[in-house]
Amino acid sequence: MSDKITRISGLVAGSNKIVVFTGAGVSTESGIPDFRSPGGIWSRFDPDEFTIQKFISSPETRRKQWRFLIESGLITDALPNRAHLAVSELEKMGKLRCVITQNIDNLHQKAGNEPGRVFELHGTMGWARCMDCRTRFSLDSIMQKLPEVDYLPECGECGGMLKPDVVFFGESLPERTLQAAIVHARSCDLFIVIGSSLVVYPAAYLPLYAVEAGAKLVIINNSPTPFDDQAQVVIGGSAGEAMERIIDLVKKMHGG
Repeated sequence: MSDKITRISGLVAGSNKIVVFTGAGVSTESGIPDFRSPGGIWSRFDPDEFTIQKFISSPETRRKQWRFLIESGLITDALPNRAHLAVSELEKMGKLRCVITQNIDNLHQKAGNEPGRVFELHGTMGWARCMDCRTRFSLDSIMQKLPEVDYLPECGECGGMLKPDVVFFGESLPERTLQAAIVHARSCDLFIVIGSSLVVYPAAYLPLYAVEAGAKLVIINNSPTPFDDQAQVVIGGSAGEAMERIIDLVKKMHGG
């Protein structure tokens, strides 16, 4: 592990256009449950109930989905962990081009990353959007009424149906966000994957785009990924511990 930390720190120290790609393995260290892992959210909720088609067609399904979002912990006061804070440090060092994340918890922004540098491929739980007029609303005011059993959020502008501003099953990824992420992946000098198994497409193509364009690839994840053989360094273990050690060593290399 120490040798790998040293090698990654050297790559970080020599890079100025870093793209960080994060998945559920970062959020779980903040206590947010994973969706797909054994014992995760889908072992307690039926994913077939969380399609965009059912959301639109069934008021009862919408109530279930809003209750799920409360019970899953995705809109609680989860706090950034060591991995989030380390990524924020990369930005403070002037090395970070952007963060591309599959997570919807807003924790990169809470950790201090500039919102304009965070590309949320699956949307964010910080907002709801009207499906008619497309107006966005902060979830703070909506949350005050959600515990009411029969309450379904409506748009304050047009009375339309409000939907959490996240990507549901059956929906495409936000095209602008995805295209911007691809551009950054193809123009970075170091692409760091943290806490993603890289099995959900099209997001999982991003490290490949980076490697094809000449960037170095680092992967930090608890389980193997399909791209491990393309990476300069692979670490299997805690994202927070690894990233904290990397940042500490980079600071020493820079005399910090």
